[in-house]
Amino acid sequence: MTSKTKPTDPYAKAGVDIRKGNELVQSIKASVNATHDRRVLGGIGGFAGLFQLGKNYKEPILVGCTDGVGTKVALSQAHNKTHLIGQDLVAMCVNDMVTCGAEPLFFLDYFATSKLKPKSTALIIKGIAKSCKISGCALLGGETAEMPGHYVKNNFDLAGFSVGVVEKSQLINGKKIRVGQVLLAIESSGPHSNGYSLIRSILNKTKAPEAVMKLLLRPTHLYPKSILELIRKIEVKGMAHITGGGLTENIPRILKKGLMAEIKLSSWKFPRVFRWLQEAGKISQPDMLRIFNCGIGMICIIDAKDTIKAKQIFKSHKLKSFEIGSIKKSTVSSQIQYI
Repeated sequence: MTSKTKPTDPYAKAGVDIRKGNELVQSIKASVNATHDRRVLGGIGGFAGLFQLGKNYKEPILVGCTDGVGTKVALSQAHNKTHLIGQDLVAMCVNDMVTCGAEPLFFLDYFATSKLKPKSTALIIKGIAKSCKISGCALLGGETAEMPGHYVKNNFDLAGFSVGVVEKSQLINGKKIRVGQVLLAIESSGPHSNGYSLIRSILNKTKAPEAVMKLLLRPTHLYPKSILELIRKIEVKGMAHITGGGLTENIPRILKKGLMAEIKLSSWKFPRVFRWLQEAGKISQPDMLRIFNCGIGMICIIDAKDTIKAKQIFKSHKLKSFEIGSIKKSTVSSQIQYI
């Protein structure tokens, strides 16, 4: 079917072109297959993805995570940067997963759109595949849905699901967090994929400098390789992925009753993109810390003696890290205190 020929297929007349879906599968096959190793049985195109866990685990615990990119999709569309959001999608899932010490095994994506455009969609899925490879997991399968009438104009949505595994004896669940341990922060690449409804609201009123816009569109850091190396070399007591809810709401999720995180706000400087958002949006500091990651993508709670070694590991992965506080006894209801 060409642009000059009217579709004769009744499904195509309704707005769904099956041939475009087949074209997409062919264009992404090589990128998807590049993420597979001997544990993947079969290939792209089947009804289900097959993954062989193997015999390397005594008491394996499977870990599942799912997430989306949120309204960063809309901002990426407006600036022709949708090829970058595949990394955001993978990162939001696998970064959650590694907080309990799990190794990502495989990933599946769901792409739903008003009208399938094979070339631009292929770029997104190739970005997903590349990010899976960087994170050490297989892109096991996915679903592409063309849904005219439900999604309008050129709108689309992107979601993902990942499965990982951790040995039961090596599970990181916060139970070993004690008073005196330190909070080691790993830098974020920007707002990652959180707070974009507010960000877009601010942009509707105030034009951002080009350098700030570039940071707003920058993909989320992928942390699995650096974190997995860290937990092989030192004992990590707990981890928090700083997503929606910022530092204020995510760190308490891993703390037992009676403990709190004391954070020194002077220990790091808000990156430029967050300073611009705070000023342009007239956002208070407490709200900034509750909404955005403010330059911190992940928190690792470790013994003070391991801080230097941990920093060296992150530096080898070209990630900045810095000590921002410590664990204290909590005498109030709040489990986080800024000083």
